Amino acid sequence: MYPMMTPTQMIALSMKTGMMLMQAQMVIGMRMMGMAGVWRVLPSENARMSSEKVSAVSASAMATSKAILAGKSPSFIAEAALKPIARRTKSNVKRLAARGPGKP
Repeated sequence: MYPMMTPTQMIALSMKTGMMLMQAQMVIGMRMMGMAGVWRVLPSENARMSSEKVSAVSASAMATSKAILAGKSPSFIAEAALKPIARRTKSNVKRLAARGPGKP
């Protein structure tokens, strides 16, 4: 049995989670501006934002299950759950930010 997370592990996980949440808000903002016609997005963006959530949650669930079945520590399990979602969120920020404001 693993002990609870150490304070260092809790802080690291909190920082990673906070970064992912901040990036998610940036993605939401850019996509909403895209729907309003003031941010350049591809016509496929609306469909993409729905389908990517399913794949991200599936990848997160799979990573979490593997970590649990392997007997990993709680901190490892939590990070495994966050990693696929954070990776996609970061990717979306880079992709959408590169398109920038203006007409499509």
